[in-house]
Amino acid sequence: MFKHLLLPTDGSEASQVALVKGVRLAKEFSARITGISVVPEFHILTFDTTMIEDTRDAFIAESRAQAHRYLALLSKAADEAGVPCETEVVLSDHPYEAIIRTSDNKGCDLILMASHGRRGVQALLLGSETQKVLTHSKVPVLVYR
Repeated sequence: MFKHLLLPTDGSEASQVALVKGVRLAKEFSARITGISVVPEFHILTFDTTMIEDTRDAFIAESRAQAHRYLALLSKAADEAGVPCETEVVLSDHPYEAIIRTSDNKGCDLILMASHGRRGVQALLLGSETQKVLTHSKVPVLVYR
């Protein structure tokens, strides 16, 4: 059925559970996996630009390291299940766009991702990357809750 699954993670508990379910699904479909973690850009306002130069590099390095730790859990689960897996860390302030772009670039035919289940004012204020992916993706999206 599906041959290439994209599994985004933000490191949350819900996301990690969805990764495990995604690996199981990929194994059942004899599919391969691409895991993605999106790292935000560095933003700060200051008059002392020399102060932020090292801060930006440190922020990006730490964010990338954290993303690689999240993806290492996916790689380990995929390896144990015998599912081919590659991972990617993408720098973007708009995770949903990075997820969709990666899906398109890698030729994924299913995106499986978690939903944090926010409702009401919390959902309105924080937004939902899952909802944005659902709205804008051209490939099917399976939401795990």
